Amino acid sequence: MAKIKITLTKSVIGYEQKQRETIKALGLKKMHSSVIHEDTPDILGKIHSVRHLVTVEKA
Repeated sequence: MAKIKITLTKSVIGYEQKQRETIKALGLKKMHSSVIHEDTPDILGKIHSVRHLVTVEKA
């Protein structure tokens, strides 16, 4: 499967607890931190729910 790079580009301050937990589940902790994940439906669903906080690119 393809790999994708997810970067936290916006702070989670002021957003719902569920969105904060999704960011944590993706493995993102600080602003501008990045993680690489497989391109699976589970990961894509998480990205979709916090798409306003992250940027995604091919790794």
